[in-house]
Amino acid sequence: MSAVTATLPRIWPSPGGKPVPPTGLAEVFRAFARDLAAGRRSWDAETAGFIAGQFDVLASEWDATRATGRDDPLRDALDRGRPFPGGTCLEVGSGTGLFTPLLGTVFPRVISLDLSEQMLRRAAGRSPLRVRADASALPVADARVAVIAAIDMLLLAEETARVLAPDGALLWINQLGEDGPLYLPADDVAAALPGQWQAVEAHAGWGSWAVLRRRAL
Repeated sequence: MSAVTATLPRIWPSPGGKPVPPTGLAEVFRAFARDLAAGRRSWDAETAGFIAGQFDVLASEWDATRATGRDDPLRDALDRGRPFPGGTCLEVGSGTGLFTPLLGTVFPRVISLDLSEQMLRRAAGRSPLRVRADASALPVADARVAVIAAIDMLLLAEETARVLAPDGALLWINQLGEDGPLYLPADDVAAALPGQWQAVEAHAGWGSWAVLRRRAL
């Protein structure tokens, strides 16, 4: 429930042309993300079905019109967020697999998980291991995942903590930083996770990243 957060200096500059989403709509999504993480909103089958349907519709145009196309925060996190434990990386909310190959350069096994069947179909050439599932009920045994990669993803805190190994790490990426529709700062992520966590974070390119680990007692 508490965090010790270290902020690293920026080394990846922020380029021009940042694709900032409409303010009103983005704030609605950010409020939902904050409330869900804090337990003020619930995640249920109806919500999951709605989200899956929306992304199924967007899948065909996602890479061309919806993805930001910037992997600076993830590259910086994989470099300066080390060391990572060896083992499986579970990429939750993996979408069309834009970032799966990059994760695969660091982790020996990457499993891509998403609610949207159509998103996963589009990821076929990028993500060899794909699972359609709800991140609120991960099809993974307790403490079996070395790293969870969440890129522009809602936080399902209890399940995240459940499946992470004791020495595991949560890789939390906001591609557009504070302007992103699902932005949640590292302190809020740590506060939502059960137990005590420590984080290292930084800004990179258009976005920000954090790597969170359980604090040694």
